[in-house]
Amino acid sequence: MEILQYDFMQRALLAALLIGLAAPAVGVYLVQRRLALIGDGMGHVALTGVGIGLVTGTAPIWTALACAVAGAVAIELMRAKGRTSSDVALAVLFYGGIAGGVVLMAKSSGSTPANLNAYLFGSITSTTPTDLVVFGVLAVVVLLTMFGLSRLFFTVGADEEYANAAGLPVLPLNLALAIMVAVTVVVSMRVVGLLLVSALMIVPVAAAQRLSRSFTGTAVVAMAVGVVVSVGGVLTSYYADTPSGGTIVLAAIAVFVVAVVGTALRAALRQPHHEAEDHLHAHGPTCGHPAIRHEDHVDYVHDGHRHAPHGAHYDEHGG
Repeated sequence: MEILQYDFMQRALLAALLIGLAAPAVGVYLVQRRLALIGDGMGHVALTGVGIGLVTGTAPIWTALACAVAGAVAIELMRAKGRTSSDVALAVLFYGGIAGGVVLMAKSSGSTPANLNAYLFGSITSTTPTDLVVFGVLAVVVLLTMFGLSRLFFTVGADEEYANAAGLPVLPLNLALAIMVAVTVVVSMRVVGLLLVSALMIVPVAAAQRLSRSFTGTAVVAMAVGVVVSVGGVLTSYYADTPSGGTIVLAAIAVFVVAVVGTALRAALRQPHHEAEDHLHAHGPTCGHPAIRHEDHVDYVHDGHRHAPHGAHYDEHGG
């Protein structure tokens, strides 16, 4: 491809690949815990870190990472101790973080409105070779952590009280997840932008939930969607001369809309299922009734009817 002749596009595409894998890998646990907006809070805090880096002449990646991690730990500790609601803590991060970042960047002699927009909304030309190395290391750390602790994260997210009773280190695990969110925000800021990174964590997961029935399947599909929209968004932004962050997010939303419409049409075309009346028998592999495969589940033949487990009842699937 002609586009690969340019070094900055090679770096942008590699960064997009890393982001597309890491962001949904973290986002699937945020969706599970109904913390979809926490990425926005971390993005705002990271902007203050960028401002500190520009004012002090330090690499913005490291100051942004330090601020984002500190913010993530602070909000998780406040939430765990119950000193203030998570909504209030997020609001403080939102407004204080972005206000501090804007003020500090205005005081930086080398900062321009274009630089601010590049951090807020992403820029495919801003990823340097050093940035790419740092992003690669951080993305690997995120992926190894999310996969290595996946069962523990899932257990805590599904039932925190049970996890506490089972002796799991709930607070350290929650802190680890919050830190991974902060790291993912910093990894994504060059290509997606600090204001839009949360969308890349959440929207691919929302689309994957329409296409998969299991948590693991949702995570895998979400990561695949993340890679497609990230790489495709960067390519589109180059040819269309549009901001990379906004283009990537619009691509993710387009995939989500297609998934919603597709599953709705599929459900409308399927034969309707009716709940079986007065069904007291519990079907299973050892119940003695013939089992028949029916699309993605099993029907059991019982008294001339086909019954399928559905939550706390059985659906009637015809005789």
